[in-house]
Amino acid sequence: MSNDKNRVCPVELSGSLDSKMRRWFQNPCKILAPYIKEGMKVLDVGCGPGFFSIELAKMVGNNGKVFAVDLQEGMLLKLRSKIQGTPLEEIISTIKCESDKIIVPQKVDFILAFYMVHEVPNKEKLFESLKNVLNEKGEFLIVEPKFFHVSKQEFNMTIGLAEKSGFKVSAGPKLPFSFSSLLRIT
Repeated sequence: MSNDKNRVCPVELSGSLDSKMRRWFQNPCKILAPYIKEGMKVLDVGCGPGFFSIELAKMVGNNGKVFAVDLQEGMLLKLRSKIQGTPLEEIISTIKCESDKIIVPQKVDFILAFYMVHEVPNKEKLFESLKNVLNEKGEFLIVEPKFFHVSKQEFNMTIGLAEKSGFKVSAGPKLPFSFSSLLRIT
């Protein structure tokens, strides 16, 4: 893959990740409702400005926890400013990760990696890292953008790496302009 595909979305373009148009095509509640229950611990990898993190926090409620992880402190600052002074501040923990390491304080029941796996240069290391934080019966949803970013062949190669890392792969939800797979630990 070219370096272009591994480039993370700059903080300056974060508004495009959090628009009303996107909410229409990628409604977080509709996408995540089959997987998220109240009280769950959830990891939102590559959370950006919190498009999914905020809705996940509402879904898991006061007894749940959302670990919103991003490589860029600027994205985490945007998310923190949105939840500051609200009850969501107690539910969402923002964590800055390294490009090759994700550390969260406890195991999670669900991992969301929405439109970000293609940005990771070492996918094997990512999958190993995520496998270590997922509960034994947890689920991991990967969604990747079709067309300009990720080809079907590239997506299949990514899913192959997930299988090699010990994940069982099944079909994810059908979403416009996207590939998706639901992973579980084998």
